[in-house]
Amino acid sequence: MTDVPVIRTTALTGVAHGFLTRAGGVSDGAYASLNCGIGSHDDAAKVTENRRRATEAVVPGAQLAGLYQVHGADAVAVLDAFDPAVRPNADALVTNRPGIALGILTADCAPVLFADVTAGVVGAAHAGWKGALGGVTDTTLLTMETLGADRDRIVAAVGPCIAQASYEVDDAFRQRFAAEEAEADRFFRDATAGHAMFDLAGYVAYRLARAGVRTVEIVGADTYADEARFFSYRRATHRAEGDAGRQISIIGLTGND
Repeated sequence: MTDVPVIRTTALTGVAHGFLTRAGGVSDGAYASLNCGIGSHDDAAKVTENRRRATEAVVPGAQLAGLYQVHGADAVAVLDAFDPAVRPNADALVTNRPGIALGILTADCAPVLFADVTAGVVGAAHAGWKGALGGVTDTTLLTMETLGADRDRIVAAVGPCIAQASYEVDDAFRQRFAAEEAEADRFFRDATAGHAMFDLAGYVAYRLARAGVRTVEIVGADTYADEARFFSYRRATHRAEGDAGRQISIIGLTGND
């Protein structure tokens, strides 16, 4: 089987986790090769195999739990394995059960992985700009706490996403953040008239720190600019390519954590 590259972080050392790239799968064409997007137009059997490979690379033997992501702020606790065809409408998952791998799909949005090693609780969140602004990381933390986590112990990592240098937005977008809090404006850098560059990863890390997470690591890879390693919805849109693949980020408990 082809090796599946996995990006791991120092913050989550000791926890089975990984931010996957687009390499190591069986898809071809625009989806080459580790497309894990169930909702894409890729061949369903290939996506299933890609998701299996990704899970085995990160949490061998675990069952992958995923979501129908809606760019919101809801989080769900996964206490039992569930049918992969029945995905809750939410943007974050948490669990304290070994053998369940939590998977989040992205193609420019920020994947965020969480762990409280002492409590044996992990989480994964999909933080696009809407979810980040709406508080998806806050609800993930709250849901982890219902399973016994303590946010003084929780560590988090923000995975590959579109970087500020690639993320141009208009003033209306910027004002949505300013309306919530003046502090958010430091994550925008002026660009052309009426436009700015937005630091999504920085904003997500800020929201985590503001919520009391003491250790937050940012991977720093740019999904838009690094075509060799990552799918990018915005890049595909700018090129009028239509559908885009999705990379997956996974975390889970092995029973030895």
